[in-house]
Amino acid sequence: MPVEEVRRYAHEVADWIADYLASVGDLPVFPEIAPGDLGRQLGPLSEEGEPFSEILAEFDRVILPATTHWNHPRFHAWFAVSGSGPGILAEAIVAALNLNGMVWRAGPSVTELEEHVVAHLARALGLPPGWTGSINDTASISTLHALAAARHVAFPDATDRGLAGSPPGRVYASCEAHSSVDRAVMALGMGREGIVRLPRDRDHLLDVGALRSAIRSDREAGHRPVAVVATLGTTSTTSLDPVDAMARVAREAGVWLHVDAAYGGALALLPEWRNAFRGWEKADSIVFNPHKWLFTPIDCSVLWVRGRDRLRAAFAVDAEYLRTAESGRATDLMEYGIALGRRFRALKLWFVLRYFGLEGIRRRLRHHIELARSLAGTIEETEGWSVRVHGEMGLIVFRATAGGKDGAGVEGALNRAIVDRVARSGVALLSHTELDGTVWIRLAVGNLRTTAEDLEITWSAVCAAREACLVELPGVNW
Repeated sequence: MPVEEVRRYAHEVADWIADYLASVGDLPVFPEIAPGDLGRQLGPLSEEGEPFSEILAEFDRVILPATTHWNHPRFHAWFAVSGSGPGILAEAIVAALNLNGMVWRAGPSVTELEEHVVAHLARALGLPPGWTGSINDTASISTLHALAAARHVAFPDATDRGLAGSPPGRVYASCEAHSSVDRAVMALGMGREGIVRLPRDRDHLLDVGALRSAIRSDREAGHRPVAVVATLGTTSTTSLDPVDAMARVAREAGVWLHVDAAYGGALALLPEWRNAFRGWEKADSIVFNPHKWLFTPIDCSVLWVRGRDRLRAAFAVDAEYLRTAESGRATDLMEYGIALGRRFRALKLWFVLRYFGLEGIRRRLRHHIELARSLAGTIEETEGWSVRVHGEMGLIVFRATAGGKDGAGVEGALNRAIVDRVARSGVALLSHTELDGTVWIRLAVGNLRTTAEDLEITWSAVCAAREACLVELPGVNW
């Protein structure tokens, strides 16, 4: 594309982005679409190429109407999210630079800005000196890397010889830990049986006594404990594992401790929340996703480790074609994970942190919590509803009640139907979870554009969906 054409359409795309951010709240959050609809509208690839104006026009006509808008102020599903202006602009620069920071020489700025920004973010979160980090795409990969390092420590010969003939490895996590832990354990060759899910006690905290017993029993059975995973901000309920107590057990057992703070880690920026993170500094690795509640466009996941050489030992491969004059003297990011290619993700995180400032971020986090707590209070005061999580981490977990008529899973069907009906309306997007055999609705507040009025609109849509579902749900006599 000629440079002048790039200039012309870059201005057009910039205007499109600004218009989109200004009006995204007017779009349906979830499109009126069924699986396969978009695919049937897309034509074959062109042999000779097409004018860029036509491509943009088809994007607006076909792709955009099939899009779920995560930047919408009433997107409340899964986790808090918003791609902010500075992060979006940084992504454009990253695409223009087109860097691959696999080794230092391939991208000195990629490597050294990444080291700089993750070190300063660690200090802002209250972590002591001694932590080094790198940026991956998602927490799933960061957790995989952390547990690969843990496996290398537990099975030092596995890097060369594999796990064949070794004792079965075991990783311990609560019953509410993220499913990415299971995937990592499976990918690392320890199988589905390698993940030991531990119960919670009456206060909904991970049962530390059960953790200690499970490690002891596994050792007696000839299994090898590899890692303990503590979650600070579980997906379903934003629960906080007792990481300080878990750290003591892990240290006594000589086992790696990984902390999954992918969602909740943002709150460590707030002094009033620091006590909830007490003990995480004793971990061996920590993951935190700025693309969740730190206003950074997807994807951006930071993994910190104590003793970076242990992470490098799990992945470093000697390839002559990747050697440079700086090898051994400078950081080569490729040595700290499975990916050779490394995007310049640090740039958008740096832009976001510089633009908002730490105090600006703190104000916005507190505002989101206030909005969530206020709506949770409204829900709790409304007849026919029950609240389990009251917005402390910006998440409300609630459900519609059915007057005790739950013999055949009536309430479960009702709450699933409410989530689906609200999504199909395009007004808002929620998600659901299941706790102790009961279906609950999740509503996450954390988008920069979400206002109290947006939450009122969402709540009205939820109430209307409940009334409609009470009438329409088949086979139920209300």
